[in-house]
Amino acid sequence: MSTPSFMDRLLDGVAVEWTVLGDERFVEVANAARQPVKASLRVAGKVPYYGANNIQDYVDGYTHDGEYVLIAEDGSASLENYSIQYAIGKFWANNHVHVVRGKQGLNTKFLFYYLRIVDFIPYLPNKDRSKLTKGEMIKIPLPIPCPENPKKSLEIQGEIVRILDTFTELTAELTAELTLRQKQYEHYRNLLLSFPKPAVIEA
Repeated sequence: MSTPSFMDRLLDGVAVEWTVLGDERFVEVANAARQPVKASLRVAGKVPYYGANNIQDYVDGYTHDGEYVLIAEDGSASLENYSIQYAIGKFWANNHVHVVRGKQGLNTKFLFYYLRIVDFIPYLPNKDRSKLTKGEMIKIPLPIPCPENPKKSLEIQGEIVRILDTFTELTAELTAELTLRQKQYEHYRNLLLSFPKPAVIEA
């Protein structure tokens, strides 16, 4: 039995309806507008150009405008920690990401946090760096809290997002602090090691 995730704990005691990413009541798949552009043909600009794992460039123009979640279609740097990105505003998506967002009744940021804990390996052919097809992606389970009460459902989703946003910010601050302390430690360690050795005192 797997260890419950933080998301599981936040949903503990809440009535949940399980559906899938292909449920058009809750999820919009916006892949049609994706457009790959070779690096040599991109026009420089301020709009982020997303690939499977991160922003690859900044370009002029955009394919999407709004709040979306980007799921690696192929080329995820890790299968165990599958590449899930959150994008808001204008951005350009190439064909190495699936582009999805919540409809009425599903908070897109909630969807983002949930997908970050999903095990994608069962949906990948041969369990390697294979392509996550749209046909497999839409089979991924999705929890909807309190489905009989949309207003309460969105309130619960919003509160979970608030908690996880706060946790993410605190983690980032702690990581930055630890990185700074590590650099300070290395600086003073190197300083100590650079001191000239005392001359050997003869008896």
